[in-house]
Amino acid sequence: MIWEKIAAAALDRAMCAMMFAIQRRHRLDGASRGALERYVAAHEPLTRDAFFHAPPLDSSAISASRSPVRWRSPIVTGFAENDHAHIDLYPCRIGWSAPTVLFLHALMSASDIGYRRWAADFHPRRWNAAFVHLPFHYSRTPRGHWNGELAITADLVRSAEGLRQGVVELRQLMAQLRAWGCGEFALWASSYGGWIGALLASVERDFRFLSLMEPIVDVGHAIWTSPAGLALRRELYRVGIEPELIARHFPLASPMHGEPLCGADRVLFCAGEYDRIAPADAIARLHANWTGSELLRIPQGHFGYRMMRTAWARLCERGLI
Repeated sequence: MIWEKIAAAALDRAMCAMMFAIQRRHRLDGASRGALERYVAAHEPLTRDAFFHAPPLDSSAISASRSPVRWRSPIVTGFAENDHAHIDLYPCRIGWSAPTVLFLHALMSASDIGYRRWAADFHPRRWNAAFVHLPFHYSRTPRGHWNGELAITADLVRSAEGLRQGVVELRQLMAQLRAWGCGEFALWASSYGGWIGALLASVERDFRFLSLMEPIVDVGHAIWTSPAGLALRRELYRVGIEPELIARHFPLASPMHGEPLCGADRVLFCAGEYDRIAPADAIARLHANWTGSELLRIPQGHFGYRMMRTAWARLCERGLI
């Protein structure tokens, strides 16, 4: 057990050091605080459903028989590569009348190979799968940047719009899959993807289960305490952006301020015992708020592969897969 803890801490430190080096590339200027103030004030009156409003897709632009599917995002971030949705579809032999699991990857996820393997595991159980390229990742990475580099930085307006973009596009995808005959969904979501998935679950209800693995649920901790946010908060302090201003946006952007429309009894949380980025105690607080949800604690840090196997086994035991 002690060696597991040491190894987890070392891996998490190494990944946080890499994030620090990358985030240091993104500096704020004297106009940054005013831009954030205007953004927060403009959206503060909105309900979460209105903030994540998803206009209907032009269904003639995409096909159920072709993968990937791509369309122009209704949320514009100013990066041409990012401002389109991109979904890799893996239908089972039944077709789109079967339920569909949505794979939402972690921040700076390195490869989709593991998700393709999970899609193959879901197929015999009569599940379709969809691997979602989340904002600023994979095919959506702007030229000259690392995969996922721009998703979370000290530019909190861009970070918030990336989260919003992810949720809105997923709502559009679900509406399109319903039009193709799919009536039920599930989430298989990790870290940053778990954050987006928790927000999605607060505005969509047709989920058989939500598997949220080390989701970012305490946004305040992620910004002001997490070792992964060190470079980010240094920039915020430098330009005078205070916690109170950011907290005004939490009713729209924080999982702690919402609840799943499908019912909390369909939610499986997985937390890493040694995780300092998405601490188990923070996930436990959301688990307590979402009465009826289940929480598994796994002896690993934020980065590791044991958690998905544990989640799969538990979902199978409950008859949800």
